[in-house]
Amino acid sequence: MSTAEDSRDGAGGNVVSRSLAAFGRFWWEFLIGDTPELFVATLVVIALAEGLHRERLVGIVVVLAVVVGFLGISTWRGRKHMK
Repeated sequence: MSTAEDSRDGAGGNVVSRSLAAFGRFWWEFLIGDTPELFVATLVVIALAEGLHRERLVGIVVVLAVVVGFLGISTWRGRKHMK
C-alpha cells in the first residue's frame, strides 16, 4: 500500500469511530441527560406495565401510582436543588 492509501484508511476509521462516539454521546444525553432518575423511572414503569398486562385494573392503578410517585420525587428533588 502507498502512503496515500494508508492515510485514507486511517482517516476513514477515525471518522467512523468519532461518528459512533458522537452518536453514543447524543443518545446518552438524550436519554439520561440531567435527570437519570427519570430514565430509571421510565424503565421501571415499562417493566411494571409489561409484568401486569394480564391484570388490567391492578396494572392501571399500580402504574399510575408509580408514575405519580416518581414525578413527585423528581419535582421535590428539583425544588430542593433550586434553593
